[in-house]
Amino acid sequence: MEEKRVVITGSGVISPVGNDTEQFWSALKAGRCGITKYPEMEECGLPVHVAGVVRDFDPAAFGISPKDARRNDRFCLMAQAAAAQAMQASGLQAGTNIAEERLGVYFGTGIGGMKTFADQTQVLLEEGADRISPLFIPKMIGNIAAGNIAITYGAQGANLTTTAACASSTQSVGEAFRAIHFGFADAIIAGGTEAVLHPLAFGGFVSAHALTHAEDPLQASLPFSVKRGGFVMAEGAVALVLEEYGHALSRGADILAEITGYGNYCDAYHATAPRPDGLPASRAIRDALVQSGYRAGEDLYINAHGTGTLLNDKTETAAIKLALGEAEARRASISSTKSMTGHMIGATGAAEILASALALRDGVIPPTIGLTDPDPECDLDYTPLRAVERRVRVAVSNSLGFGGHDASVALRKI
Repeated sequence: MEEKRVVITGSGVISPVGNDTEQFWSALKAGRCGITKYPEMEECGLPVHVAGVVRDFDPAAFGISPKDARRNDRFCLMAQAAAAQAMQASGLQAGTNIAEERLGVYFGTGIGGMKTFADQTQVLLEEGADRISPLFIPKMIGNIAAGNIAITYGAQGANLTTTAACASSTQSVGEAFRAIHFGFADAIIAGGTEAVLHPLAFGGFVSAHALTHAEDPLQASLPFSVKRGGFVMAEGAVALVLEEYGHALSRGADILAEITGYGNYCDAYHATAPRPDGLPASRAIRDALVQSGYRAGEDLYINAHGTGTLLNDKTETAAIKLALGEAEARRASISSTKSMTGHMIGATGAAEILASALALRDGVIPPTIGLTDPDPECDLDYTPLRAVERRVRVAVSNSLGFGGHDASVALRKI
């Protein structure tokens, strides 16, 4: 079987730092924090004061009718909006310049329609089971975002929903890469979405001791800092159009970057804590880079998972060192864009793959803002405080999820 090259020909973003690709990237380059005060959780009696909230999101701006907006959960609406941007940017149209059965959708989410689930549970408790909405299931189920995107664009190819906690959309992009690489599709709309800024989710993460209690938004998401105290919950959606290179060239598509590798492993260790030595995560990084033809001495950018939790950041540091060796790990430019966006859960991997592609395109490494006091156990170059110019040729984006999911996607400048 002939192996195909895979490129990104479209992108779309709904995020706490902007609702299109260039807004998103401008904010990251400028070190602009999208985390804000979130008093709603204080009113619920939870020690949570901040969140990464998507502002000024209007589904109608992306061709979604008021009726459809009412009939879908926020996680699905944001996914459809991101996909609308990505498809417009790509110029693909099923039945015109791509066969319907050769266009797929691979979209991830960690949880799905949480607000719908919680609202209908309230109906059950207060009014009875016979009063539950007929829209409950199609609004809540995690695969409905991928399904609705496919319906909108006539994508009759493979349709896959990945649910792997924080690694959900890294897996969706990685699996889409493999499908195109081995000839099972010509293009796939890949990405992830999440809308879980709800007391039920906040309460669960607080009980798991995963969230920061910081009150200052600028001191809340502190990856690799000795002062880090947990992650900041955020929402959003990101879509990427992955396309076979020859197919993209034949129609004169604009190409953002090339996807060149994917590694996917499991810690098989603990439900919520990463394996301390970082070995499976290092395998994911190494696989992605080996597939990319990475050679020692090449300029490399790593978009770290970098959540700002005590265990994640030092484990990821260990994994990077294991994957690259000490000397190459110290040469790499690394950053956590979660310091600006917060943790978008099922959308975060796709967001960080996009940030990696843009870093390759522009030769700019986005910063880890707030990193004034690095943890001695996190002793690599995490690009503190401000973006730096560096013409990197290779990038890798890491995700580590509850359940031990370790996934990495590598890219090359094209």
